[in-house]
Amino acid sequence: MAHQYGSVEVITGSMFCGKTEELIRRLRRATIARQKVQVFKPIIDDRYAFAKVTSHSGTDFDALPIGSSQEIIARLEPGTTVVGIDEAQFFDDGIVDVVNLLADRGIRVIVTGLDTDFRGEPFGCMPVLIAKAENVDKLNAICMVCGEPASRTQRLVNGKPAHYHDPIVIVGASEMYEARCRRCHQVPRD
Repeated sequence: MAHQYGSVEVITGSMFCGKTEELIRRLRRATIARQKVQVFKPIIDDRYAFAKVTSHSGTDFDALPIGSSQEIIARLEPGTTVVGIDEAQFFDDGIVDVVNLLADRGIRVIVTGLDTDFRGEPFGCMPVLIAKAENVDKLNAICMVCGEPASRTQRLVNGKPAHYHDPIVIVGASEMYEARCRRCHQVPRD
């Protein structure tokens, strides 16, 4: 079933807040509604399964791993009405134009991604996608230090907070990241 108008939905927040879980929930609902769904993920995200988006709780949905945003257009199948894009912060800057093109073609685009990196700084394309989206849901996790709502992602190196000047992109899960609130998030600069 085609949509009358395209749209962009962004699901964002820190790691472990349920972004991919919410994406999968929306994709399953679209499938139940007999909409044609395609899902794309960055090829560098190989934490759980190569050809699936997988939440930290273990739910999954088939996905095409791709190396660049332009591959979404090249691999889009006729009749697709819903496109899911997981971990958008890992894509090149062209992802913003691809998402807008899809929405302009009448496709419902559901995008997940971290809004900030481990330093607490805006992450990649996410600020622009958030600004251009019709709908934005910012989810919180639980702070692993104090139990309050967490909006930050803490990277740990040997159990200690990563330094501000460490590389931005290091793909990992609970072995090197945890959710933290503003008060408990630490990023040493010296």
